Amino acid sequence: MIRLGHIDYSNCVPVHALLLECGAPDVAIVRDIPSRLNAALAAGEIDVAPCSSIEYARHPDEYSILSRHAIGSAGPVQSILLESTVPLHELHGRTVAVPTASATSTVLLRILLELRTGIHAQYEDYAQGDDVDPIASGAGAALRIGDVALRRTAPADRHVYDLGAEWWSWTGLPFAFAVWQVRRDTPRAEVRRLADRLIESRAWFDDHADELAARYSPSFGIAPDRLLAYWRSLRFDLDDAMQQGLLRFYRHAAELGEAPAAERLSILEP
Repeated sequence: MIRLGHIDYSNCVPVHALLLECGAPDVAIVRDIPSRLNAALAAGEIDVAPCSSIEYARHPDEYSILSRHAIGSAGPVQSILLESTVPLHELHGRTVAVPTASATSTVLLRILLELRTGIHAQYEDYAQGDDVDPIASGAGAALRIGDVALRRTAPADRHVYDLGAEWWSWTGLPFAFAVWQVRRDTPRAEVRRLADRLIESRAWFDDHADELAARYSPSFGIAPDRLLAYWRSLRFDLDDAMQQGLLRFYRHAAELGEAPAAERLSILEP
């Protein structure tokens, strides 16, 4: 049986929907936030997971990337938002609070601030939640991710920046926030079966998206129409453009010392 990590955010549902709803005899699903799934994959506690994209660059000899699937955007992502008391160019030297739940979003923020605009901020970790506001505690800006970001309405006097939109504006490339990463010691036959199930699951989701939005709305605290629009705005294909965006992200991450330089992707075609 293969152990599959599942990000406990709404953006993972479109790929795992059929497995979540109906299960599979050869797949054990492990639910958690991105940072803990990253750690579980590294420890060998799970075999495959839609882990933070930066994890592959940090462990290129341990993981391969499963073909076809990603969680990304080509433009606004809506769920990775920087909320600031001042415009971006005024954040130099100020404290920016970043959530402990995701590594990729924090690295992307550093790239956009430091390499795109020359802004060097002081980064401070925080545990995000709907009722947590680091700005009220003195931070100049706070990064929010996932469903917390989707549910939030920022005060009118704050500036809000969508990191997916900022990346697209700068590079003209999609951004993959998560890719399905496979431990290299995972039996290939099990990976092939999982790959088939994920393709089947995405097709099933497309046929049931409206009803799934209504069903998952209460658990995510997001209105059904908002949830459905969000799902439809995301990109789930690890196509050539998404791969090019991923490689550019890795090049910039290496410039900042966040990961070794990654010149190519090890894509696993089951």
